[in-house]
Amino acid sequence: MTKLRFAVSLVDSANDYQRAQAAAADEAARRLGVEVQILFAGGDAIEQSQQLSAAIQSKTTSVNGIVLQPVGTGMQQLARAAAAAEIGWVVMHKDVDYIADLRRTCKSPAFMLSSDHIEEGRIQGKQIAALLPEGGTVLGIVGPATDSISEQRLKGLKSTMPRNSRLLTVRGKWTEQSGYEAVAAWLRLSTSKQEPIALVACQNDFMAVGAKKAFDEIATGDTKERLMRVPIIGCDGLPNSGQLWVKQGLLTATVVLPVLAGTAIDMLATAIRNNAQPKELTVIDAVSYPPIDQLKPVAEPLRASGKSVLHPQSRQWS
Repeated sequence: MTKLRFAVSLVDSANDYQRAQAAAADEAARRLGVEVQILFAGGDAIEQSQQLSAAIQSKTTSVNGIVLQPVGTGMQQLARAAAAAEIGWVVMHKDVDYIADLRRTCKSPAFMLSSDHIEEGRIQGKQIAALLPEGGTVLGIVGPATDSISEQRLKGLKSTMPRNSRLLTVRGKWTEQSGYEAVAAWLRLSTSKQEPIALVACQNDFMAVGAKKAFDEIATGDTKERLMRVPIIGCDGLPNSGQLWVKQGLLTATVVLPVLAGTAIDMLATAIRNNAQPKELTVIDAVSYPPIDQLKPVAEPLRASGKSVLHPQSRQWS
């Protein structure tokens, strides 16, 4: 068999998790003797569609398989074009309803690989319950409304968030800059100074860093002093970013997601070489970092005023 060649289509190179996906794909390709082309869509569904269309139609650099994390839509038409060309199709981090049909009608492998995004939100809700047993107002920095990952994580968060806590949300675009801009816009609202924020919950670690930076650079006076002490939790939990920031005390907690692209390359190469079809959906668990039972309350309510006063403490752990 000739050397397999795959295209790996990812969301945005400005996102640390997406860069980790690319690195995992490269490492798996070297180990398996596979060629990979990494494509970043810049967070643009049209750009991603054009990149994938070119990969499917190319006569000079034909690919045996495509691994993608979709930007917005599930790319159904392109999936069918790939299947017609007998190109394997792997969707990461998105539940699409056309895979079963592809598997019935095409020879090439077609499957999904994901973590449980609702469970990731549930984990954050449990982190909030552990950190704020007396409740409080939580500022949520969430992803785009068009992204199913964001909506699933939000659904999970609301399902486990304690009833004595209140959630306010602003939207970012998964990058540090978007987290900064979302919080900056919120801080400019006159109502922001009246909100006794007790915790910030971000749907990824880089938006969390952006939120912290906005508190530092835009908030002033007592508001800045209060917000700079508010615990911040994130999601992605990569060893050299989210987990490191928890150890350094920049974040209070994160959710560690599996980096899927390497596993996807491995499964796709094995399926093609063995003329096999993996199961339709493989789900890999996310975990809290640190574990929920190691999180300690960080705030007590000041009952006379209804506000929360945070108590300084080290959040270092190993």
